[in-house]
Amino acid sequence: MKSHRDYSDNEFESIFEDREFPVSLFNHEAHLRLAYLHLKKYGRKEAINNVCNQLKSYVQKLGAEEKFNVTLTIAAIRAVEHFMDKSGSDNFDGFIAENPRLNSNFKELMAMHYGFDIYISTEAKEKFLEPDLLPFDD
Repeated sequence: MKSHRDYSDNEFESIFEDREFPVSLFNHEAHLRLAYLHLKKYGRKEAINNVCNQLKSYVQKLGAEEKFNVTLTIAAIRAVEHFMDKSGSDNFDGFIAENPRLNSNFKELMAMHYGFDIYISTEAKEKFLEPDLLPFDD
């Protein structure tokens, strides 16, 4: 396997939930796909719960707990949801092709919502912080 795209949606979700997904393939786009699949299948509330719990468990297994960031995870899910609401695609490949900014300019997108660095904030890593600039759509 060379990419998360080599897995079907069901395989990707299952292997990640079981914490068996190859770390070498879990890049930013794979994070976005995880959010997309959970939003599509479970809706916002359960997607947030699932993805946060699964990511936390995944990084714990890797011994990289410091990488987990609650604010960043939830903000990413909310950003994916925003673009899904405007998307005409019914699959992740089409969705990400329609919305390349999620993949290539993600930090810029987050900077529209947060006036502080959520990537390094200890508080942001530990609990969800609402945007201080532009709220997410509800």
